[in-house]
Amino acid sequence: MPFNIPIFLTWLRVALIPLVVGVFYLPFDWMTRYEQGVAAAAIFIIAAVTDWFDGFLARRWNQTSAFGAFLDPVADKLMVAGALLVLVQLDRVNAAFAFVIIGREIAISALREWMAQIGASKSVAVSSLGKIKTTAQMAAIPMLLFNERLFYVVDCSYWGQWLLLVAAVLTVWSMFYYLRKAWPLIKERAGHL
Repeated sequence: MPFNIPIFLTWLRVALIPLVVGVFYLPFDWMTRYEQGVAAAAIFIIAAVTDWFDGFLARRWNQTSAFGAFLDPVADKLMVAGALLVLVQLDRVNAAFAFVIIGREIAISALREWMAQIGASKSVAVSSLGKIKTTAQMAAIPMLLFNERLFYVVDCSYWGQWLLLVAAVLTVWSMFYYLRKAWPLIKERAGHL
C-alpha cells in the first residue's frame, strides 16, 4: 500500500467521519445543539475540502494509485452515509431521501466494480451529472448539520432541504444514466448465463 500526502488526506477524511457523527452524541452540558451543529458542519466541510484537495494533489504530483482510487470513493460514501444517517435521526432529512442517495451509491459502486472486473470501467466513469449531484450533496449536508440561520440571513435548513432534494433527483437521474450506459454489457453478459 503506497503512502503519500493524497492518501494521508483520504485517511484523514475517513478519520473525520466518526467526529461528524459523534459531535451530536456529546452531552448537552458540554456543547449546545447550536455548537454541535457548528462543529459538525465545520468538520464535514474540512472533510469535503480534503476530498477535492487529495485528488488535486494526486494528479498534480503524479501520485495516483490503485489503492487511492479505491479508498477515495469509499471515504466519500462513508462520509455522506454517516452524515445522512445522523440527519435522519435528528429529523432534518427524510429517510426516503437518505435511502435513495445511499442506495444509489451502493448500486453504482457495485456496478463500477463489476464493470472493472470485465474490463469496461470506462463505460461508467464519473460523469458531469454525477459531479453536479455530489456538489449539491456536499453543499446540502453541512447546511443541514448546522440547521440555523447563517449570518442571520441564510436559512440553512430551508436551503439545505432544497439542495438535498436536488441531489436526490440528480442521484436517481445519474443512476439511470450509468445503468443505461452499462445496459448493453449487462444484457450481453446475462445472455451468457
